[in-house]
Amino acid sequence: MKIDALSLFPAMFDSVMNASMMWKAQDRGLLTFCAHDIRDYAADKHRQVDDTPYGGGGGMILKPDVLVRAIEAVRPSTATPVILLSPQGRLLTHPVAAELAQLPQLVLVCGHYEGVDERVRQLAVTDEISIGDYVLTGGELAALVLIDAVVRLIPGVLGAEGAADRDSHADGLLEGAHYTRPHTYRGLAVPAILTSGHHAEVARWRRRQALLRTWLRRPELLKSAPLTEDDREWLEALAGRQLPTVASSPDP
Repeated sequence: MKIDALSLFPAMFDSVMNASMMWKAQDRGLLTFCAHDIRDYAADKHRQVDDTPYGGGGGMILKPDVLVRAIEAVRPSTATPVILLSPQGRLLTHPVAAELAQLPQLVLVCGHYEGVDERVRQLAVTDEISIGDYVLTGGELAALVLIDAVVRLIPGVLGAEGAADRDSHADGLLEGAHYTRPHTYRGLAVPAILTSGHHAEVARWRRRQALLRTWLRRPELLKSAPLTEDDREWLEALAGRQLPTVASSPDP
């Protein structure tokens, strides 16, 4: 995948894109990333990229001539999606990230100040995505969240085959509990099933842990999660039990 990000502060991408999985994805040839300075596409000697809004009001608006010129310069064809990071966009979810991970190239536009001229949306933007119902100073942090969520779904990035398929939300549920050494820590032991060697029972336990955690913390997800008949029967049984608070996860 190739990702181009248009930003007034391209240096904000440096630390994240040069560390951890984002660096490994690039090192393995699975990702090409470039952050472009929008100011490079300004036509005047002062490199002006924003101006006051028509009709008055506070804040500055990114100019359409500069921003559209920048988008067209980095976009190889009209088939390449141009995504504006915006609180007005559709919510970034796991299915949205999986959808974007299938594409060969993305252009991300990081707004700033009061926003972008509406004609940028009309002329060059093909999609708008929000990472949540709140407002950030600029779109750079939102773009980094989107990049991480998408790139980790590219086959080969995480290394372990199918690792992304076991993440929270990958199958509509939250991930269940995990344990590692030491076996007993401060009086808390690893559940016996995990050391039993019975792989089918371990898989069943993990599935029920995921169902339990989702039921306790995000029950609304169960309405759309793909559930088996066994899942439904176990959830019905849960409804009749007196369970502890969200902080605890009993061994079902």
